Amino acid sequence: MKQAEALHNTENQSGQKDNHRPKDEIHHLLETAEEYFKTRKDLMKLKLVSKSSDIISSLVSSLVVIFILLFFFLILNIGLGLLLGELFDKTYYGFFVLAGFYLLIGIIMISVGKNMIKRPVANNLIKKFIK
Repeated sequence: MKQAEALHNTENQSGQKDNHRPKDEIHHLLETAEEYFKTRKDLMKLKLVSKSSDIISSLVSSLVVIFILLFFFLILNIGLGLLLGELFDKTYYGFFVLAGFYLLIGIIMISVGKNMIKRPVANNLIKKFIK
């Protein structure tokens, strides 16, 4: 025991006593590691908040634009339905023609459009998360 104390209390090259004990060094190392992991955790939280807020703000702005465009197309379709109805001498014929047109577009989108919509949306979300 006395030899171990003698080794720890030896003077270093500058003439000062070296009072570092392995227990103190391990304790300091553990405190530093704990501090590092807390800082890393905080950094991950901040990155997650940043990415989430970016995605949510993009989603909200996209939804606003989509809502405005839907309102525009609704008014446009009412006008087209009335115009076509005048051409066919019955107002409801114009709306039936538009309904048939949109049914045809819906069938095409179901058969082909999944890849045209799903992939770009997924790629856009992935880009936002990676950014």
